[in-house]
Amino acid sequence: MEVDRDHPSSETVALGVVVLQTPGSESPPPPHSAHFCPQTNPAGPMAGENQTHVTEFMLLSFPRGQPFIFVLFLAVYLATLLGNSAILALVFLDPHLHSPMYFFLSHLSCLDICYSSVTVPKILANALCPQATISYGGCLAQMFFLMGCAGAECALLAVMAYDRYAAICQPLRYPHAMSWGVCVAAATGCWLWGMLDSAVHTLLASRLSFCGAARLQHIFCDVPPLLRAACSNTRPSEMALHAASIFVGLSPFLLVVVSYLRILATILRMPVAAGRSKAFSTCSAHLLVVVLYFVTANLNYNQPSPGSSPAADTLVSALYCIVTPMLNPLIYSLRNQEVRGALRKAVGRRGWLGGSA
Repeated sequence: MEVDRDHPSSETVALGVVVLQTPGSESPPPPHSAHFCPQTNPAGPMAGENQTHVTEFMLLSFPRGQPFIFVLFLAVYLATLLGNSAILALVFLDPHLHSPMYFFLSHLSCLDICYSSVTVPKILANALCPQATISYGGCLAQMFFLMGCAGAECALLAVMAYDRYAAICQPLRYPHAMSWGVCVAAATGCWLWGMLDSAVHTLLASRLSFCGAARLQHIFCDVPPLLRAACSNTRPSEMALHAASIFVGLSPFLLVVVSYLRILATILRMPVAAGRSKAFSTCSAHLLVVVLYFVTANLNYNQPSPGSSPAADTLVSALYCIVTPMLNPLIYSLRNQEVRGALRKAVGRRGWLGGSA
């Protein structure tokens, strides 16, 4: 059968874009979509196949044309940068904070800044455009750094829990157990562990194929939306994601739980109420951060069903990658007396935050 070359069918056109939109939603492409969907030679290697050579992704998950969205994300991003930069400055400038606990806290602040900087600037740029897009290479790069930060933070939170366990439960061995050499090695290992885990997921994602205009709704590139948009075999990526949930997510979480159970038992045996109060003060902030992070991370990467609401998926991802990094410095500054005292000295106003250090 001859093909009318003046009116090519959809089977002879290879789209250059994968549209991320809600499954089942068949809204037509925008009028300017020809810019995103270049035609390829039907006689080329893709002829007769449904797979698409991806050059860009359309991100259609949040309403455009609403200045409130731009202002909201900008305010969250600026608060994240300000709060975590303040933690970094305090740890660097105040000698009272030159301890393993705050050394790891400074690395947590670095990770939170990286988290937001990987996703929010692109979201802000897309909010000002008529069509939100991201290049294929930019999508993989965003996913690599996002998951690298995720894996590193899981490991770092476990190390911070062990640091509190060693300080409270084994105070005599603490200087040796958490020497500066050990701290530097542990922090470096956390970063490398996260990057290694992310490299595996990114490599597997780069081997995915996409068919036509596969649609799924999201605001940035991550493993779950890419897997739902792919039409090739996603089993290797799914297996890697489940393995990471166990070794990168669940294992550090269990270490945190065991550490805090031991800490709680030790605190309850303390004869002095003042000692118990100080121990609870230093641990409660970290425990709150751990619960907030692991709950949102688990919901993001272990969703209950494939038919879950796209709006709910987007909300969970925003909480996990954007809101949590903003809350961490607030939690530590409000719950930790030493950080509050260092902040009061830094601004030179003793009564600014109230209370005593």
